[in-house]
Amino acid sequence: MKQIYKIKVQGWVKVLPFYLFTLLPLNAQSKHWTLRQCTEYAVSHNIQIKQRDNQRIQREIQLSTAKNSRLPDLSGSVSERFSFGRGLTVDNTYTNRSTSSTSFSIGTNVPLFTGFKIPNNIKLNQLNLEAATQDLEKAKNDIRMQVAKAFVQILYDMEIADVAVRQVEIDSMQVARLERFLENGKASGADVSQQKATLAQSQLTATQAQNNLHLALLVLTQLLELPTPEGFSIVRPNLNNQNILNIPSDPNIIYQEALLFKPEVKAEQLRLDASEKNIKIAQAALYPTLSLTGGLQSNYNTISGVPSDGFFSQLKNNFSQYIGLSLNVPIFNRFSTRNSIRSARIDRENQQLQLDNIKKTLYKEIQQVYYNAVAAQAKYESSEVARQSSEDAFTLTQAKYENGKANITEFNEAKNRYLKAESDLVQARYEYLYQTSLLDFYRGKELNF
Repeated sequence: MKQIYKIKVQGWVKVLPFYLFTLLPLNAQSKHWTLRQCTEYAVSHNIQIKQRDNQRIQREIQLSTAKNSRLPDLSGSVSERFSFGRGLTVDNTYTNRSTSSTSFSIGTNVPLFTGFKIPNNIKLNQLNLEAATQDLEKAKNDIRMQVAKAFVQILYDMEIADVAVRQVEIDSMQVARLERFLENGKASGADVSQQKATLAQSQLTATQAQNNLHLALLVLTQLLELPTPEGFSIVRPNLNNQNILNIPSDPNIIYQEALLFKPEVKAEQLRLDASEKNIKIAQAALYPTLSLTGGLQSNYNTISGVPSDGFFSQLKNNFSQYIGLSLNVPIFNRFSTRNSIRSARIDRENQQLQLDNIKKTLYKEIQQVYYNAVAAQAKYESSEVARQSSEDAFTLTQAKYENGKANITEFNEAKNRYLKAESDLVQARYEYLYQTSLLDFYRGKELNF
């Protein structure tokens, strides 16, 4: 014997088998998630976004390295040398002897002129950092759109599940009604059996709708990096005409606005500017370089059979300092510099093509969303008309059926058309709201409804 539970949903009191009830969440969710909360949580926990942020930090480190290349370096060295065998003496004769030499030095090199390579390299790394920052923002936008899409899918499935549950309710009421009629001789056993079969099919549809809803919840919780969808729920927005945004008259308006702030466009523009710096860095090899060098040094020497001063005495007596300028003038390097410049210019042309491609892709995306919004608007308006018509038809058929002027098949068909039209209307409204929100998102506004 099946357990029976009474459930109150949107003003309907219905009787459902226990197996259908168990498909609903068993644990109350302490937090009902809005779209904004979902997107914020996903942005702060998404692994790909964290990886993008690490790439940005790497660019910061590279910029720091480029800036520090202006500073002088400092290095020290200690060497020990031993020599054995015949060697020339101070008497200009050769004899077998052993010598040792210990030397200490510390030196610095300061770049004075590098053909503008250092300042251009700093600017290059600054542009790369800005591009990485825009890549990070692009990754955030991508996850926001994925979350919004999954959120809307849940809303769709919730509406379908609601309709399925309402259909079970109506069919259950009709089974009970026909059973009473059967007892009074006003209905046949075939009518009761047919309505029970319709109820069984409605229960199956409700079960499938709940399964689809659970799968949609799973997709969203995975985007949020949550460990389980158990107990997870969302806030269903209160739809009204004020939520619906106006569609601009021309997608070019949205496109021109999007070019000003979309991170993917900014990132590729920054990389195009960086490719100009790469050309200048390659051209720096055509210029001479000038550096300042300086240092301190001393040494200690011993020769077998020859008396020598002590260690510290020699270090003091042999202590010396040096300072100098080093000029390096490139004359011929096997056309390496020329080919590096050519390669950098080709990279710039490729980057310009990449920027053009990103702009075209953005325009195509905006066009698609724009015409989807136009179609969603038309579907929404048509759905309103269809829902009103099907409601009127169902009300009339129900009255006829209760007065015995319509059969059960006509009643079920009118009921199904009405429930489907009502579901289609809500889904069309969600779709219209989602598409218009996407258009505003391309214009730089927050994706929320």
